[in-house]
Parts: sequence; C-alpha cells; structure tokens
Amino acid sequence: MKFIVLLLLATSVSVSQVNFDDYFLNKSLRVDFYHTGDAQIEIISFDEMIEEPYWGGSHVNLIDDFKYGNYFLEVYDFESNRLIYSRGFSTLFQEWQTTAQSKKLDMSFSGSVSFPFPKNKIVMKLFRRDRKNNFNEIFDLEISPDDYFIKNDNRKQFENFKIHFSGDSKEKLDIVFIPDGYTKEEMDKFRNDCKRFSDYLFNYEPFKSSPAMINTWGIAAPSDESGTDIPGEDIWVNTLLNSSFYTFDSERYLMTTDYKSVKDLAANAPYDQIIILVNTDKYGGGGIYNFYLTTAADHPVSEKIFIHEFGHSFAGLADEYYTSDVSYEDFYPLDVEPWEPNITTMVDFESKWKNIINSETPIPTPNEDSFKDVIGAFEGAGYMAKGIYRSSLSSIMITLSAESFNEVSKDVLGKLIKFYAE
Repeated sequence: MKFIVLLLLATSVSVSQVNFDDYFLNKSLRVDFYHTGDAQIEIISFDEMIEEPYWGGSHVNLIDDFKYGNYFLEVYDFESNRLIYSRGFSTLFQEWQTTAQSKKLDMSFSGSVSFPFPKNKIVMKLFRRDRKNNFNEIFDLEISPDDYFIKNDNRKQFENFKIHFSGDSKEKLDIVFIPDGYTKEEMDKFRNDCKRFSDYLFNYEPFKSSPAMINTWGIAAPSDESGTDIPGEDIWVNTLLNSSFYTFDSERYLMTTDYKSVKDLAANAPYDQIIILVNTDKYGGGGIYNFYLTTAADHPVSEKIFIHEFGHSFAGLADEYYTSDVSYEDFYPLDVEPWEPNITTMVDFESKWKNIINSETPIPTPNEDSFKDVIGAFEGAGYMAKGIYRSSLSSIMITLSAESFNEVSKDVLGKLIKFYAE
C-alpha cells in the first residue's frame, strides 16, 4: 500500500529547474513588508531589504511545484523574465482575517520573504489565494543586487550551534531552533531542550527514516526575562521574540506577531524551517506553513504539540479535528477544494487520495473503530463536523493521543524532505 501511495500521490518536481550558480550567490536576500487590512482588505507595504550570510535551501529545487500555502513568492530574472525561484507560504495575518476581530478593526502584521541573493536585477512578486483558491498578484518589486539601500547583515548576532548535523546545507533540510524566554543563565537549558526536541522529531516517520537528510541547529540568544506573556493571567514578560499565549483570544495559541525579530534571529544559521522554543510549562503552541512553529518547551505533552505543529509549518497539513475552541470563522469554503494535502471537500477529490482508497471502502467512511486501519474519507476535519473529510480515523493531526501521522500525511512529509535535501 505504501508503494501505491507514493506513486499515486506524487507531486511533480519541475524538470526545468534553474541552475543556481547562473543566477544566485550562496547567501540570502530578505525583503520585509507589512500586511495591513481587515477581514476583506489586504495592503502590502514595503519595509526594507536585508542581505543575510546564509542560504540554507537546496541549490537544485528552486522552483516550488507543490503550490501549498495561502501566498506564493515568485522571483524573475529581469533581463530574461525567467522564473528563477518560487515558494509557497502562509501568514499570521491571513489567519487573523478569519477571526471576528478582523471584522471590526484594521491591523498591521509584519511579513517577510527570503530567497537566494541574486547576481543580477530581479523582479519579486507576491501572490495570494482568493476564496476560489486562485492566486492573484498583490505586490511586485524590482530589485538590483547593488542597491545601496540593501542593509548588510542587519540581524541580531548570536552564536549558532549544531544539534544534529548530516552535511552541507544545500543538500539537507535545515531546521533552526530559536529561543524565547530563556535568560542568559538558562542557555544550557535551551541547548538541552534543543537536543530533546531534535530527538523527538526522529521518533516519527518519515523523519525517523531520514536522519541523513536533515540538519538541526540552535541559536544561543538570551532574553532579559524568563517565560512568556500570558495576557489572561496578567503576566507580561520582556523576551526577545515577544511571544504570547491568547493569540486571537485563544488561550493555547502561543505565537508572536514580531516576525522581523524571528527572522533576525533565525538568520544566524542556515535554515529552511524555524522552530521557536518558548520557555514555559503551560500548554500551547502553533504552526504556520513556511512561516514558523512555536511550542511550549516543558509541558508534559510538548513532544506531541511539537510534532503536530511541525505538520502544519513544514508540510501545510491541515488540522483534522472538528470540535475545538478556535477563533476562526468559515475557514474553509465548502464549494472549493482546500489546498492542504490531507483534507478534502470532495470538490476535487481526484487531486487528493481518492485513487488509493480500496474499492470496498465506503465513501464517506464511517467514523467507526472497524475502519481504524483503513484509508478512506472520514467526515469531520478543518474545524468543521460536516462537509470536510480526512483520510484516516485517527492521526496526530487529529489528536495528540495518536502515535503517528497517517499514511497520506507521511507521504507528503517524505516528498518535502526530499525536495529540500536534493
């Protein structure tokens, strides 16, 4: 069955990938901006450009054919108009637009994208999905690599250290752990926490089978005070990344709106994925695709929180549960196929896992224990009990009591590991 999954859920990788050395230097260009708007409106306003010393991504797979995420970045060579880099991602701003608050208030959130530093003039374009899941251009910027307004290495500089090291970053998936709420006296604790969480990752497939394809790094960056903000308990802490519980008024949603500081800190090492370890034993965390992941470091189920949120941040996996206190409203329109690879509205089920379901399995598949080992279409996912379907009765994207990702999610995760590690 696993072989069939790999064949039928294959996501194509472009056969016309770009030669890295023709267009890029082995460092990064970061473009910071702001999302401003309300529930219906988004304006992208330019902030600044920063040259950073590392490029952690593949030198081979520069074009993203997965097309996951609510946003999409494209970089074009100005002279030839050739697409030379692309990447999908999602944002905290887009999530906020699905909350009740966004219907009453205008707000701004910091945003940022990074890509290999270009040798020649380029055009950067940002796209966003509409409610029908079509990408529409929302921002473009011409950039010359010799522009004297590009700041040189503007990050907050801290020591990086290797946790699990397999080799050259251009041939590995690079994951960086950054701290929030660890004081100078707690840096040894942070290093130990990094090792613990790095080890957690390799307890789960497909990461367990792929240690030689992955590097994990840590950044030793102390905060002035220990812990994190808990607004509902009137606790306010001076930390490096300004993390906080009660994001969108959801007590367990532990995030930060200070994305510039997150990117500044992560830039101290090569990275493809950012993980923020928050020095707290209170239950909470969060993960957004190709944005960042947060997790409480010391809660008894922090391992499962981390793995669940890594499914979001690394592979764009949707939540498969359907009863919760999340603040989102109408997160998935039922007349559109979600872009997330592990859920479906049946609008375009053929593009998901329909072809690997046994012909004897009923569709919809009953939520009964007799189908616990079956790939099917189980109703209830994406915060909704009706109209959205998942592929298994249980998985770690449904409940932290589960011991693994389901087969559909493992297949997606495996493909993305290879994408970054080639």
